[in-house]
This record gives sequence, C-alpha cells and structure tokens, in this order.
Amino acid sequence: MTAFTTRPEILGTFGVVTSTHWIASAVGMSILEKGGNAFDAAVATGFVLQIVEPHLCGPGGDLPAVIYSKKKDKVEVICAQGPAPAGATIEHYTAEGLSLIPGDGLLATVIPGSFDGWMLMLRDYGSMSVREVLEPAIYYAEHGHPMLPRVSATIKGLAAFFEKEWPTSYKTWLPNGSTPEAHANFRNPVLAETWKRVIAEAEVKSGREAQVEAARDAFYRGFVAETIDDYLKTAEVMDASGNRHKGVLTANDMANWSATIEEPLTYDYHGWTIAKIGPWGQGPVFLQTLSILKGFDLAAMNPVGADFVHTVVEAMKLAFADREVYYGDPDFSEIPVAHLLSETYAAARRKLVGADASFDLRPGIVPGFEAQHDLTMTMLGADSKTGAVYEPTMAHLSEKRGDTVHIDVIDRDGNMVSVTPSGGWLQSSPTVPGLGFCLNSRAQMFWLKPGLPTSLAPGKRPRTTLTPSLGLYEGRRPTLAFGTPGGDQQEQWQLSFFLRYAHHQLNLQAAIDQPLFHTSHFPGSFYPRTREPGSLMAEANFGPEVLDALRRKGHKLTVADPWTIGRLTAARRDSDGLLRAAATPRLMQAYAIGR
Repeated sequence: MTAFTTRPEILGTFGVVTSTHWIASAVGMSILEKGGNAFDAAVATGFVLQIVEPHLCGPGGDLPAVIYSKKKDKVEVICAQGPAPAGATIEHYTAEGLSLIPGDGLLATVIPGSFDGWMLMLRDYGSMSVREVLEPAIYYAEHGHPMLPRVSATIKGLAAFFEKEWPTSYKTWLPNGSTPEAHANFRNPVLAETWKRVIAEAEVKSGREAQVEAARDAFYRGFVAETIDDYLKTAEVMDASGNRHKGVLTANDMANWSATIEEPLTYDYHGWTIAKIGPWGQGPVFLQTLSILKGFDLAAMNPVGADFVHTVVEAMKLAFADREVYYGDPDFSEIPVAHLLSETYAAARRKLVGADASFDLRPGIVPGFEAQHDLTMTMLGADSKTGAVYEPTMAHLSEKRGDTVHIDVIDRDGNMVSVTPSGGWLQSSPTVPGLGFCLNSRAQMFWLKPGLPTSLAPGKRPRTTLTPSLGLYEGRRPTLAFGTPGGDQQEQWQLSFFLRYAHHQLNLQAAIDQPLFHTSHFPGSFYPRTREPGSLMAEANFGPEVLDALRRKGHKLTVADPWTIGRLTAARRDSDGLLRAAATPRLMQAYAIGR
C-alpha cells in the first residue's frame, strides 16, 4: 500500500514548476505550455511572486540561482546579490550612532539585484521576450490578485507605523485608508505602470537580446534608477534603530553594477553531488554539514527519530559556527573553503558531535586564520546577544518580519532552475514614489566591526542567507532542484529534506511532508543578530516520545504547532526523462504543477 502524502508527487514528461504560491506556479507552467523553456518559466514565475507575495520578495530585492543548461551542459550560479553602495562605510554608519545596521529603513539597503538577475537569466538562457515574461505580473498588478491572509495581517500590524512614518507605503498598501482583507482582490497599479514603461523602452530596440539589454538599462541606468535617486536624495525615514536616517544608495551605484555568472561550490555525498552558491552566501554550510555527517550511519536512523534530529542539529551547529568566522565575499577576503570542506577538517569536527546538546558556539580554527577567529569571537561576545531571535521565518513568529520565496523548474529538455528570490519586502523600507515597490534591507547582514569577512565595505556583497540547491546524481547527472524560504533556517530545512530523500527512499512529497526542525543556536543574520544557545524548534508532528527524548539530550526545546515549519519545494528529472515535483502543504499556498 502506498504511504499517504498530503499531496501527490507530480509526475510527467513535459515540464514541472513548483513555487511558494499556486498562482506563480500556474504562470510558470503556462510559459512552458507556450513554448518557453525552464529559464523563461522561472523568470515569469519570479515576477509574479513579487506581486502575490509582496511581504516576501519584491523588485528591489535580490536573488541567487543555481541552474543547469542543457545547451551548455553545465551547472552555474547566477549571482544577483547587489553589493553595498559607495557611501556604505563603517565610518558613516557609526557616525550615525549605529553599532548594528537596522533591519529596515534606508541605511539597510544595498543595490537592488533581482531585476538584473532575471534579465541575465532571460538573455543568456531563455528564449522569450521581456514582454512575454513580464505580462503575467502586469496582469496581476493591474487587475488584482487574492491577498494572502499573511499579507493582510502584515499590513494591519504596520498600518499605524506606515501612516505616521512611511506615508508612501501607507498609500500603496492601504489605498483606501484601511487594511485590505484576506482574500480581497488587491492591485498595485503603479508597479504595473513601471513594468509597462520598462517594456516600452525595451521595445524601442529590435531583437530579443537587445530588448533585454534595454530593459536592464531602463532599470539600472534609466528612469527606475533616476526615480530611486531622486527619492533618496531627500527621504529620511524611521528604522529599527528608533531614529530617522537617510540612505546612501545612488543612481551611480546602480549604473555601475550588474549580475554575474559564477562556478558553483560542490560536495560529493553518497552518490550525490550537491551544487551551491559560494561563501558570499550560507550555501557552504549545507556542504560542511554533509562533510561532518558523512561519518554517521544516517540510513540506519529513524528519519523522524530523536537520534536523527540530534545528530543533524549538532553537526549544523558546528557548520554555522564556521559561517560566522570564515564566510564572506571572496572578492574582498580570503575564504578557506577548501580547508573547511576537507576530510581532515571534517573528521576533527565530527568528534565534537556528542550525546548531549551543545550550548557553546564552537567554530574551528583554520591555520593562518587564528587572528580572524579570535577577533570574530570577541566581537560576537560583545555584539551578539542571547534572547528571542528576530528572524524572517514562519507562522510561529511575527507577521511583521520579511521572508523569501523559492522556485524550482525543469523542462522536457532537462534544463533546471533552482532560485531563491528575496528582499524588497513591503515591510523592509518605504515604497519608492512613482515605482510601486520598495528597496531591500540586506545590508543588515554586515557587521560594523572592521577586519572581518562580513565587515561593511563599499562594493562588498553581504553574506546572504539565500541558498538554492541543485543535486547531481551518480555520474554527475543533473537530477534534483530544491530549496525553501526561511532566513537562517533555509539550509537546515533543506538538509532535513535531502538527507531523508537520499537515505530513506522517500518520494519528493513524502520527504517534504515529514516533520521539520531547526536551531537558532548561532548568531542570527538579521537585526539584532541574537542567538539562543542550545535551542531547538521542532514541529509537534514528531510526537511526544521523540520530543521528550530530545529534551533528555539537553536541547532547549520549543514545540511549534504541526505543519508550521518550512516551505520546501523540489523537482527532479530521472535518467529516463520522467519529471517529478512536490511542494509543502505548510501555509497552504505552495504548489507543484506538471504534466
């Protein structure tokens, strides 16, 4: 008898699209039906998610993507993580009276990256025009879409603040002076007009690629950048510091930046090769944790048992501790990735996984990096406080925090996209007048302490939490695309999914349905950068016996309501061309579609 899953694992041969909102998934599938490839579908899906999940992503945000192009027969990374503006110096921010970069407002903004990333994907890998991929988003911005209950709740919680401090956001999100109700038809006509103008300026040019370039110019060197620049010259707004600040982003910053294509970072594990973004994100955490877990017999453990949860959590604590000391933009700092992923290093770290929960932050010491280790630990002792974590995640936390979305697409030719767009949340900064969207708050992931890989500096990428995944199976055959929103939890929820899938012969949907867990043991990436030593949050679905066993192992356990942790999606292509896809039932909005 087939085991019950909350939804079927979608099967087909033509194409599959899975994302964190059913409308976006349906749009992506419609692009495949019209003859577009996986890259076209991902772009159109991404722009629609900016409309239907505006509390989780927006045009002013950022994205990394891990992709496989059948034509190039190569796995690559698209980096659309914008760097800090030229005026973003430690001296300027500390002169503003800050010891931490606020989690919202204008000083938290880096160069918006997502639009250029989408256009790079469309130009170099797609087949459709700017108009074709933007028209679905324009439709929902202009004609409306059913507002998610969580969006309505977010706006309601911020209504008074918007009215007093961010009036442009009040005008956008409370257009009649009242919060739009859950499931009410909501429009953003100003954003629709922005995209229409981008299309008009693109179509002055002839030829698909020339039009894509013209669209990029319109955003980064044309009317969009000019409108942002004009607004930021005079805007001074309240942020999480409790004071009003002006931003430092300029049109010149935007004009001189573009998204890039990079090589992925990979690690081999039990027949799989996992491809992730580099140390400018937290992707290596996933790989480091695999390197530690390689020495444990996870296949022999119950995938929903206390031993499995304990072993995985303790390994993750060690990898995340290394993230705090060693990760950062490799264009600015030497990052010892090869050493961190070496078997010698993993073997030493593996010995630290004990029978009881650790309450200590234990980064390893890499030869030649001793001073960096000590400087970081001293700084964290002073600036990283213990306590409740301000974190963009799930229903058990505040409605006012931002988060992220995720998309996986595979087409019949075998092209694959795993992409995690984020930033530019409606609650991250005020709506820019005349554009219908707001800027991001990614700079909060920098420290204002000099000498670290994650110290604020002009032109440097913040160490993002965004981390899509692509798995290659035996023979390095591109097979699996997966990911989730969730800030610092992204690697944690993905890791649980992957380990269960790799070791326990579950289908995609069954692996996604299993109860999830995570820790906030390490310093958070989001303001105010707090940590909860020894913490473990687990869904009640584990059952009292497992939860009691985790308590006995010393974990500081918080039990979340059933079905409230994680927003995983995944897609797979088998060697015979059969396609599979799945999406989490949590929050009742992610959906997988395919045929």
